[in-house]
Amino acid sequence: MAVVEPPIQLSVLNLFALVREALARATWALLNGDVELGQAVVDGDQDIDELTSELELMIWSRIEADELDRGSLRELVGLLLVLPELERSADLAEHIAQRALTNVGAEMTPVGRGIVQRMSEVAADMWGSVAAAYVGDDAGGLELDEADEELDILHDRLTSEIAKTDMATTVAAQVTLISRFYERIGDHAVNLARRIAAFQG
Repeated sequence: MAVVEPPIQLSVLNLFALVREALARATWALLNGDVELGQAVVDGDQDIDELTSELELMIWSRIEADELDRGSLRELVGLLLVLPELERSADLAEHIAQRALTNVGAEMTPVGRGIVQRMSEVAADMWGSVAAAYVGDDAGGLELDEADEELDILHDRLTSEIAKTDMATTVAAQVTLISRFYERIGDHAVNLARRIAAFQG
């Protein structure tokens, strides 16, 4: 992989860490009825947006300031394509946290809550693997298909669990959305791995 400036690489890794942390905190807030923490995740999304914008400007400044070799230019342009995936994933974590503010987690069955917890763990592990692959210059060898498939299975299981309960239709709709949010976070991790592999190759 071409070497980018350390501040850029560190900022990218910071974004990975912030998204993963937001996901974990949003899940905790949802399942434990922690409104204060949920609000903190919602408020913190603005910080992630600002950091993403700052990083984008940093990358464009690097592209425009120097004559770059082909590998460096490809990596920097690739990072510009990576940033939206990171930002959208943070938005999904925020959406989960917003459901904590209305105490949706308390309306879920123990089985449903366990499925949500597992979905969060799988998605977080996927994100950790992609971040490590970015640093280790080996995203091309990263295998996320099994984890992505598990998220799909968990999504189906949660949908079935919702159908078995007598929860209010509005609550069932929110839990279904939550399940979809986790599934999409996993999809973004897969997309990130592919994009990073493209400029590492």
